[in-house]
Amino acid sequence: MKLTLGFSPCPNDTFIFDAMIHGKVDTEGLTFEVKLGDVEELNQRAFQADLDITKLSYHAFAYLVEDYVLLDAGSALGNNCGPLLISKNKIDHEQIASKTIAIPGKYTTANFLLSLAFPMAKNKTATLFSDIENDVITEKTDLGLIIHENRFTYQERGLVKIIDLGEFWETKTGLPIPLGGIVVKRNLPIEIIQKVNRVMRRSVEFALQNPAQTLNYVRPHAQEMDTTIMMKHINLYVNNYTVDLGENGRKAINYMFEMARENGVVPKSNQSLFIK
Repeated sequence: MKLTLGFSPCPNDTFIFDAMIHGKVDTEGLTFEVKLGDVEELNQRAFQADLDITKLSYHAFAYLVEDYVLLDAGSALGNNCGPLLISKNKIDHEQIASKTIAIPGKYTTANFLLSLAFPMAKNKTATLFSDIENDVITEKTDLGLIIHENRFTYQERGLVKIIDLGEFWETKTGLPIPLGGIVVKRNLPIEIIQKVNRVMRRSVEFALQNPAQTLNYVRPHAQEMDTTIMMKHINLYVNNYTVDLGENGRKAINYMFEMARENGVVPKSNQSLFIK
């Protein structure tokens, strides 16, 4: 059975998907038609429900729980891995609401966290995540909300951190920060959904056990070609929660959704978030 599969060209995604799309693990008869896109492009495609399986920001998933269900394998959760709000010069937190901010997409978890920390900050522009640093440097925007490997490069370009929104979340909740997960269409047979989860887990485990074998796929797609930066990126976002959410991972996701629904940020739903 062939399924359409969407994920980003970022190192953590190409790292975890390499084995399953290149036949390095048992796929139980499944094959995959890969569709690459940046995080917000994938979010928008999910709103069109045109991918069977896709990487999705948890913020976007909150709007799509009627159409998609979350796998236990493949998620990006963790500690000290959240988005950073940066600028060219130091800016006091009290000034943020009056500043222009480049964000990596309306439905990204990064934007959700920014809204929690600074609800009065409304002057936002959705920007391709890899362009945000340059927009701050050229003063096209006052502030930039960066994700992915830009966490490791902004200081080299003379930019400063205003706030780590991952630290904000962890201080507020004591839980790991949910960034993105792998979702599957709910209208697929349950046995196919469960099979996808098993294959996803095998692919993650293979990558963690054989990281060098993924580099031929990871490196050509990476924005930052330096191998050290690529591995820092992977190690930041791929961990035990990526193998399996477990009780604590599910707790963090449930808490985020409850908070968002209580604050009217996302619609309410009675659908279970997780596969059975």
